[in-house]
Amino acid sequence: MTSIKKIFLLFVVATFIISCSNKNAKVAELLIPQPAQTEVKSGSFNYETPSVYFTNVTDTNKSNLLELIKGIYPEATEATAEDASGVIRITQTIDSTLTSESYRLNITKKSIDIEAIDFGGLIYAIQTVAQLQYLAEEGIPCMQITDTPRFAYRGMHLDVSRHFFSVEFIKKQLDVMSFYKMNRFHWHLTDGAGWRIEIKKYPRLTTFAAWRPYNNWKEFWFGERLYCDQNDEKAKGGYYTQEEIKEVIAYAQKLNITIIPEIEIPGHSDEVLAAYPEYSCKGKPYTSGEMCIGNENTYTFLTNILSEVCELFPSEYIHIGGDEADHKNWKECSKCQNLIRKQGLKDEHELQSHLIKRIESFLNSKGKQMIGWDEIIDGGLSPNATVMAWRGEAGGIKAAQMGHDAIMTPGNWLYFDAYQDNPATEPEAIGGYLPLSRVYSYEPVPDSLTVEEKSHIIGVQANLWTEYIQTESHAEYMIYPRLLALSELCWCKAETKNWERFLPAANRHLDILKAKGINAHQISNSVIATEVVDIEKQTIELSFRCDKMPVEIRYTQDGTEPTKESTQYKKPISVKDSAIIKVAIFQNDKRITEVQTFTPLYHKAIGKKVSYNIPHCSHYVAKGEATLTDGYNGGASYGDGSWQGFNKDVDVVLDMGEVTAIKEIEVNFMQQAGPWIWFPEYVDIYMSEDGETWRKVKHIDNDVPRDTEGMLIKNFGFTGDETCRYIRYTAHQLPKQGAYMFIDEIKIK
Repeated sequence: MTSIKKIFLLFVVATFIISCSNKNAKVAELLIPQPAQTEVKSGSFNYETPSVYFTNVTDTNKSNLLELIKGIYPEATEATAEDASGVIRITQTIDSTLTSESYRLNITKKSIDIEAIDFGGLIYAIQTVAQLQYLAEEGIPCMQITDTPRFAYRGMHLDVSRHFFSVEFIKKQLDVMSFYKMNRFHWHLTDGAGWRIEIKKYPRLTTFAAWRPYNNWKEFWFGERLYCDQNDEKAKGGYYTQEEIKEVIAYAQKLNITIIPEIEIPGHSDEVLAAYPEYSCKGKPYTSGEMCIGNENTYTFLTNILSEVCELFPSEYIHIGGDEADHKNWKECSKCQNLIRKQGLKDEHELQSHLIKRIESFLNSKGKQMIGWDEIIDGGLSPNATVMAWRGEAGGIKAAQMGHDAIMTPGNWLYFDAYQDNPATEPEAIGGYLPLSRVYSYEPVPDSLTVEEKSHIIGVQANLWTEYIQTESHAEYMIYPRLLALSELCWCKAETKNWERFLPAANRHLDILKAKGINAHQISNSVIATEVVDIEKQTIELSFRCDKMPVEIRYTQDGTEPTKESTQYKKPISVKDSAIIKVAIFQNDKRITEVQTFTPLYHKAIGKKVSYNIPHCSHYVAKGEATLTDGYNGGASYGDGSWQGFNKDVDVVLDMGEVTAIKEIEVNFMQQAGPWIWFPEYVDIYMSEDGETWRKVKHIDNDVPRDTEGMLIKNFGFTGDETCRYIRYTAHQLPKQGAYMFIDEIKIK
């Protein structure tokens, strides 16, 4: 062979190796969660019927691991001796460089070598191999991976009280959770809408409290909120027998998932007290959702229930709820008030804390640790309790500062019952807006904590509450693909997370979820718009994006609907005064979404001063006093920083700076019945030249019922021909504790 031919051959081989390596690197980037360290090599492991060789693995774990491998290679068998090639070697090592649930994975053309110090690490290495099989075109790409989780607690919560879900559905979700390296399933088994776990000592919890004479939660909630006997012809509901509970626990253990049961104490117990009213303050059914803490028999009742729960669940943790308890009946109850005096308690918060501390002591005696929602901090935290922070991050921060472990699950980032896309195109949700990108953006460990305090943030969890989710298919639609973003929050270090890498990976994993029979949201049924207001130039710059890939965004500015020939969006659109822009998403020259209309407006009030006669609420301040005239429209989420919340009446005065011609005032309110966000009862608009003498120019009554479903936006504005310098805008709401009104902007045309 001539030298030239040799050089050419070496060039071809090198090019082929580089090409294979690049191909494998692209596959590696699609893994979710992204491994900590990956070294990609050329070639692939192409054996269809490998043998599996175990070292230092118990028989039980061998069986479980082999079953998982058979999901990748159905004909795989256990080898009695180590083969030279075509072998998967699984070693449970004592290597001190590996930590719990970490693993090393080395894939060559002849073998797959897996090492971990525990069963969890071995499981996750196999799950990585399983993902690679789905992602690669042929064989398992060669690479070395060293991987370790960021958090020990990586959880997903499911509420089965509002709507009941089958054992098979639970198992299916456990399969997918393990596939994405989640290791805690928080089973919300009891709540006011229904009791879902068999307790042998108290059979009416399942023969009565688990059933409702309504088709769904909404009929129950907006009806008389009754329960019924299991044999009632109208009965809807269900419960898990203790044998079914054991079956699910055993299934989860094979996947390295711990199931944490939740038994709500002392509130959210309407169903319990309908079945056993003697544990309520008034001793009658349907009079309270809170147990009587002053009745010593209540403690006996609860510990009897928890004894059976502790016996069933091997989990270290038992969740006792502890949230949203109404103190009204305790304040009126002689037994509760006597206990407050006897124990020298300050108030009803400390009364609840007294019960919680007793329950924790009982659980500790059973070898269990207690978890509760962050309300368990109110009135004094139990000595060893772990706090689950849901009302923002404050509860988790406070717990960590007190030396308690905390699990972050704040509603604004991790409540999967919120809309994940344009509410107009989505199935019903409780409200709010939580797209995939927002879940991914969450950072669970606040910078404000010290190094020691940060060590108490032990995990992250997302929650799916099911008031508006009746079916298993709908539940999956809400969980996925947001669980993929949750997976990376839980597993990956903050500095290694990368949205630009994750997004195409998540799009690719939609095919995997479909193959697993999961009804996942298909990532973005709508265009997401972002505005930038430039007061100096008096322009609005409008940008569009879509998380679905690969697609094209096309738009028009002449009022027509976009077609495949319309202008493709490439760069931000600058609007000087106003515009009507219609947008849609196209794939393979076919429109795949509804047309959306955006109407950016640089209106007369941008930058003008607003004074508040009644302050906005402290939880939803948006941009403070600049919010209502900053030029930014609110989006689909009342928590997006552009909607300003009011839990009292609205009474604001806008100063235009000089007498100005007014043709139109537009003020949009949001309504979402689920989280008690409602349109005002009525609005009054006044005008003045001097800010002292006012004339009413408009009165508007609301005509939209409070129980109207969906996310609604309505303009309570003015059209006419007026001049003034000052505009006073007032909105009145019917008084209801915990209710809100939300406004995004006062637009003047």
